[in-house]
Formats: sequence, structure tokens, C-alpha cells
Amino acid sequence: MTAPTRLFDCIEWQIQKGCTHPVMAAKEEGRWKEYAVTEIQEIVTGLSAGLITLGFGKESHTPEGKDKIALISKNRPEWLMLDMAVQQIGAALAPVYPTINENELTFILQDSMVEIIFVNDAALAEKVGSIRDRVPSLKYIYSFERTENASFWKELLTLGNPEAVETVKEKARAIHSEDLATIIYTSGTTGLPKGVMLSHRNILSNVMDSMPYFPPGDDLKALSFLPLNHIFERMVSYLYLFKGTGIYFAESMDTIADNLREVRPNIFATVPRLLEKVYERIMQRGEALTGIQRKLFFWAHSVAEKFEINKNKGIWYNLQLSLANKLIFSKWREALGGQILFIVSGGAACQVRLIRIFTAAGLPITEGYGLTETSPVISVNHYEVKGRMFGTVGPVIRNVEVRIAEDGEILCKGPNVMMGYYKRPDLTAEAIVDGWFKTGDIGMMMPGGFLKITDRKKEIFKTSGGKYVAPIVLENKMKESPYIENLMITGEGEKFVGALIIPSFTNLKEWAARQQIAFTDNESLVRNEAVIQLMKGEVEKYNAYFNHVEQIKKFELLPRDWTVETGELTPKLSLKRKVILEKYKDWVQRIYAGSSLAG
Repeated sequence: MTAPTRLFDCIEWQIQKGCTHPVMAAKEEGRWKEYAVTEIQEIVTGLSAGLITLGFGKESHTPEGKDKIALISKNRPEWLMLDMAVQQIGAALAPVYPTINENELTFILQDSMVEIIFVNDAALAEKVGSIRDRVPSLKYIYSFERTENASFWKELLTLGNPEAVETVKEKARAIHSEDLATIIYTSGTTGLPKGVMLSHRNILSNVMDSMPYFPPGDDLKALSFLPLNHIFERMVSYLYLFKGTGIYFAESMDTIADNLREVRPNIFATVPRLLEKVYERIMQRGEALTGIQRKLFFWAHSVAEKFEINKNKGIWYNLQLSLANKLIFSKWREALGGQILFIVSGGAACQVRLIRIFTAAGLPITEGYGLTETSPVISVNHYEVKGRMFGTVGPVIRNVEVRIAEDGEILCKGPNVMMGYYKRPDLTAEAIVDGWFKTGDIGMMMPGGFLKITDRKKEIFKTSGGKYVAPIVLENKMKESPYIENLMITGEGEKFVGALIIPSFTNLKEWAARQQIAFTDNESLVRNEAVIQLMKGEVEKYNAYFNHVEQIKKFELLPRDWTVETGELTPKLSLKRKVILEKYKDWVQRIYAGSSLAG
């Protein structure tokens, strides 16, 4: 077989390998609809022919001259089918988060001069329709689900004819690995989105160079639920497609638990925030147990907390771990489908304690690191145990180079580094110097070639006393508390470090009930003196892991969580620090005015 050079080659690759098991699947009318590779090829070709009949796929040697096709949809087989259909006619897909606000959506469609957009359903068709008069280039709106506000996507399959199909084949043959495959607009934490241009080579090199670190076997199953418009899930999806792993798309974020039990996948990719929520649910169930069952649960948990990787802790510990696995952790694994081999975490820093406990429980979490601009993987912990180290993001993948600059910034060079920012040569020149991409992250190389991230360069701040504080490390440690759901460290230019803290209200309410504390709502709960004292104790417990200048001296408890919808989190659930500082400036002022609820 000829080595693949374009992303859409994955279909022909599987056909040549004689793939017989389902390549993709999704729930349709309550049942899993599975797609064979030949069926996918037929749909992809039909979509390409339909797009060509509409006039798309014009030849161009510049990114600006290529047709841009936008997509705003939940994960589903049609998402990837459209992606491949767009690629093989020489156009570029510009995927967008379904939760995007109208101003950002308008900017992206205007910036990329989109003429056609595909949406998931009526609600997203309505969102696009509401800004249509601001995007004069937009001619067509197609929907994956039938709606009055858009054309149905399957109509495209009827537009093509044999001549159009031949044109598709000609165009596909003419596409090279260095050609633009997609423009991904990064939401970032501030400012307007930047269009990251990625070529077939960028993403495909990342797929092939990451594949050796995944579990072996070409008949595995994966559950997909992270947004496909994020490069992490998209690259992993192409890895699955080239590897032969069947991709089963979760119905929604709310049905993940049910879908895990139905599909019984071997692999899934996730972000730390979702893992934290899984862990919280497990611990809540443990707290609800009584008697010997409760004692066994927390004994097993304490055994997992002591787990070390690549280190034999002796016969007695191994015996305890084996017993904990049989009695307790087997139930954890069954709740996730019972067949998990590998969970890959990315997008943000994952708590080491969480990785340790899940790995001990037979649910290995392998954390990786990268950015949209690096397609995305720079380093990743391996499926093979010898290629893993707790507290790191793994060894640098093959064909990628990493250098640590004098100020600690991680620099990356390799075939995975983006073509540049769309229409922004000035930003490209700032980000890539002599072929080295400046990641904006601070890190160090550990023994054995493992990369460790210590913070975001832009997020490290200095107190008025001139001391530097790395907030992410502090935040991740504090979130180990069962009573802390989320928090943001404050203190730039101030005398001391403070924090805005969102309690884990499920756990806090259970604690309050045991203490017979009366409250009417979250607001009254966070103002209760006993609750404040509890949270003080939690903060002080984890403060002990840091030196004096880094410790949280005062905090404010907030009555509601931060979400993507309310604007405090990015779609990958990272903090929008400037937004939070502005939105909660009164709370921050109370911390430094001496009138904090924390005293």
C-alpha cells in the first residue's frame, strides 16, 4: 500500500487493508447506526460531487484563494464525512464551536469569506440566520437535521452526476501533503479569534507520529465526545480512522455515562475537567455507602493514592492493590464500560493525584501536551508503562523537537508546526522564529526525556513584593479538595495571593446536612460562617504544599459555577481569566480591601 499523504486517504487506506468492522457509529432514532468504510466512501464522494456542482472546489495556490466551508455541529459521523469531502476538492473546512457567541461567529465567517455553512439543527440554523445580513459572502445554509431554516444535507448527494464524480477524483489526485486542510479559529481567553492554518502534512504527521503510543490492535472501539472542532479530538479521530479503531459518537455530554456502558469502548479522549467530574461522582457514591462497604471503599482509595508507576512497591502493596481492584475498582471500570485500555487527557493540566488514582484502578490516564498551532501533540505519555511518568506530559513524540528557552518557554519545531495564522503574517512572524514555534508555556525536561509543564507564560504574575506566582500549579492542587469545584488565583500587583473559589455544592450540601446547617440556596450557604471555616481549613491544608508567598491568604466563595455558556470558560473548559476578573471585580476588590468573607 502507498503511504498516505492526505488526511482523506484514511478511507482508501482501510479499504485496501480489507477493513470489515464498523468505522463510525451514532445513535439514530434510539439505535446505534454503524457505518462500513465503503458506505462512508460513497457518502464522502457524493458530498464532494454535490459541492462541486454548487461551484465549490476552485483551484488556488494560496490559502486566501481557496474555498472556505464552515461547520457548526455536535460530533456525528456526518462531521468527519463532510471534513473529508471538503478536503478532497481542495477546499478548507473552518469548524466552529456550537456554543460560539454571535459576534465571534460573525467575525469568523467574515474573515474566511465563507459562502456555505453546515449546521447541526434548527437552533444553530437560527443562530446563523440571525447574523446572515452581516455576512454578505454567505450563500447556502445546510443542516444535518431537517429544519425549515436550512436545506437538508442529503440534498447535496443528489446534485452530483458521473461527470462531477470524475472531477472529484481528479481534484483529489492533485492535492498535496503541503496543501491547506483546515483553518481552526482559536477562541483563546482574550481578543478576537486567530485562524490557525494547518496542512494535511501538519495533522497527518501528528497522527502517524502519535500512533505508536496508543494501544495496539486494529479492531478497538473509541467513544468520541470532545468537540471535533477542537484539534485534539479531530486529530485523534483521524488516528482512529487510520488505525482502524471504530468511532462511536456520544449522543451528548449528558449521555456519556450511558453511552460508555452501551458501547463498552477501549479508548476515549477527554479534558481534565470531565475526569474531575467522573471522580467526584465516584467519591459521592463512596460517601453514600455505610458500614463495611464504606470502609472498603475508602481503604481501596487510600491504596490507590500510594500507587507509583514503573516502581515495584513490594509484595504486600501489590497484594492490597490486587484486592482493591477485585473488590472496588472493578466496579469503577464497569461504570465506564468495563473495557477501557487507555484514556488520553489533553487541553489543560490534569491533577497528578487523579491520574495516579485512576491508573491504580486499572483506568490508565495518559496525559499529553500540545496546541492548535502544533496539530496538536508535542508530547504524550505512552500506553506502554515504561513511557509514562506521573506529573509530566510524557516524552516528546518522534520527528518533533523541543527546546527550552532561557526564560523557560517551551519551543517546538517539526512537521506538526502550523503553516501560520490566516491573513496575519505579523502574528505568524511573532509566533515562529527560525522555525521554532513559541508555545507560551513554561516547562522543563525531566530525566528520561519527559516534558513537564509548570505554567502558562502569560499567566504567571508578580505580586507587589516582586515575587512570581504560577497560578495553574496552585489551582490544580487546591482542586484536590472534595469541597472545591473550581477556583482562580488572584494577586497580580497585590500584596498577597487571593482566590475566587467555587465550592463543590453537591459535597458541601451533604456536609451541611450532616452538620445540621440550615440554608435556603447557594448564596446563603457560602455566607454561612461554618462553611467559611470549613473552606479555610481546606485552603490551609493545601497551602502547606507551597511556600509562603504563593499561599492563598484570603478568598471569596462564589454561589454559582463558571460555564462556557456564561462566558467564564473557553470551550475546552479553561479559565478566561480577564473575563472573570472583570465580571467578579467586586469580589476581587473585597479580597484586597480587607473585607473578604474569608476574614
